[in-house]
Amino acid sequence: MSYLIDLSVIIGAIFLFQINLNNTYIFILYVSIFWIIIAFKNQFYEVQRYTKIIQIVTLLLSQTFFFFITLYAFIGFFKQPNISRLALVNYLITVFALVTFFKFLFFFILKKYRAALGGNLRDVVVIGDTEKTRQLIKIFKTELHFGYKFKKQFRVQDDNFSLQTCFNYIIENNINEIYFSIAELTNKQTNRLIDFADNNLRELKFIPDNKDIYSKKLKYEYYNYIPILSIRSIPIQDPINKVTKRLFDILFSSAIIVFLLSWLTPILAILIKLESKGPVFFKQTRNGFNYNEFDCYKFRSMTPNEDANLQQATKGDMRITRVGRFIRKTSIDELPQFFNVFFGDMSVVGPRPHMVRHTNLFAEKIDKFMVRHFVKPGITGLAQISGFRGEVETDKDIINRVKYDIFYIENWSLLLDLKIIFQTFLNALKGEEKAY
Repeated sequence: MSYLIDLSVIIGAIFLFQINLNNTYIFILYVSIFWIIIAFKNQFYEVQRYTKIIQIVTLLLSQTFFFFITLYAFIGFFKQPNISRLALVNYLITVFALVTFFKFLFFFILKKYRAALGGNLRDVVVIGDTEKTRQLIKIFKTELHFGYKFKKQFRVQDDNFSLQTCFNYIIENNINEIYFSIAELTNKQTNRLIDFADNNLRELKFIPDNKDIYSKKLKYEYYNYIPILSIRSIPIQDPINKVTKRLFDILFSSAIIVFLLSWLTPILAILIKLESKGPVFFKQTRNGFNYNEFDCYKFRSMTPNEDANLQQATKGDMRITRVGRFIRKTSIDELPQFFNVFFGDMSVVGPRPHMVRHTNLFAEKIDKFMVRHFVKPGITGLAQISGFRGEVETDKDIINRVKYDIFYIENWSLLLDLKIIFQTFLNALKGEEKAY
């Protein structure tokens, strides 16, 4: 249905503009074929009930970008120099707007249909009783728009538990999907469950709650006929993504340096100097990409002290000046780091770098902490907008920070960067509890 509506849009929109085509039918065939090819390559119509909105936006932008390229390729390929470029742009904008409208319309209608009317449901059972299975069951019961109807939980530890009982229930109640805990089933039981699902056309999904490796974003590849799993796929390491992110960093940091720091720096320099003796900028060695050390710059917000490279700022810290308290509260003290971004030591968005002493401490103490150094550190990051910025008061603070940073590394996109930057700006306007 989505295919038909989108094809109707891209064909119907042709007749809204004076594109000056030599042969309209060839153009219709051309755009239709290439729309389908691009959609297939982009998995444009692979939107699931649990798909996030930001993923749909990414699909729309990717589909439109490649469709734009094929549109302009038509001019040269079919040698039609008289085509109106302006009309073609208007055509593309119209197609993008209408396809976006219908895509989100169906997405939200289906959500409401599941949540309010109980349609488009999938009956599910869960085998196992662990923290992860309980969390999943809670999602099934509360997130009604996903459209999962939880029917029954089978506890492996029960004395009367047997897989055959599960199988009978699944068949009798026409269950669509089976979720099971890897932690509680033996290899023999798991293989038996897989055979049952295959032979009875049931979807089987496992919950990776006993081996940390299964909770990673695994990359599946073949070396000839041998399947190979890579533990971690890092999108930023893809050459195109690397260039895209670096280009964005250069453009964004240049804009901040030219339009903001060029006039703000002299004003702050005077205020900082008037209140206390010392340099305008504070330089601190931190660990960045591949654990390499670099000099991170900030506006000085404290009186010069020997503990600056050893001790984090704490609430009510007497070292912080009056000007310093304001620029820390508004995160203005971080702005000189855009020079670090411009020269390539940092990125606008990424895991926040720690002072070397703390990095060494956390690397020994916190599991997976070093994963943060697979990418450049950032001025802001997903952890910071999620409530884990500033002083590390307990192990929970740094553990959660690492979790968010690893999620960012494994799920990077330019849209995610833009979302983090926007949220950082809003947080700076509102003020944050741990911005001291």
